[in-house]
Amino acid sequence: MIYLITGGERSGKSSYAENLAKELAEKPLYVATARKWDDDFQKRVDRHQKGRDERWINIEEEKHLSQIDFSGKVAVVDCVTLWLTNFFVDTKNDVTLSLEQAKTELDAIAQQEDATIIIVTNEIGMGVHAETHIGRKFVELQGWMNQYIAQKADTVVLMVSGIPVKIKG
Repeated sequence: MIYLITGGERSGKSSYAENLAKELAEKPLYVATARKWDDDFQKRVDRHQKGRDERWINIEEEKHLSQIDFSGKVAVVDCVTLWLTNFFVDTKNDVTLSLEQAKTELDAIAQQEDATIIIVTNEIGMGVHAETHIGRKFVELQGWMNQYIAQKADTVVLMVSGIPVKIKG
């Protein structure tokens, strides 16, 4: 079972995903895809981890989600935007290669048996038009990956001002 939780910045995506995971499992996994770029970002990660109680099993994986055993588990993967950023940076902004690598990883985790994966993503293309060429390339990458995940997902929820709107499933 794949859930995709999407929406704009500060729309309530992560809270919704975490609450759903806690409803579905006693000890859900929290998969953080963020790369720790500097000390400030590390502090942000530490603060987020402290905000989750002892029920959570925290896993940090920047790119290779297929290395995680999701079988028989409920997991929140937060978030696609940071995950794609890692591919984008590592491929020197190659949209096609980044998309191919991310799709391969997604396909691998989707094949795991009896897994419930709650994926959090951002609708960055709904905001202000990116000012730079690189920014526009990333918005394209994000949009295409969101479409790919949504196609595979059993349920898609759009968060709007903290309100979940089911758009698939």
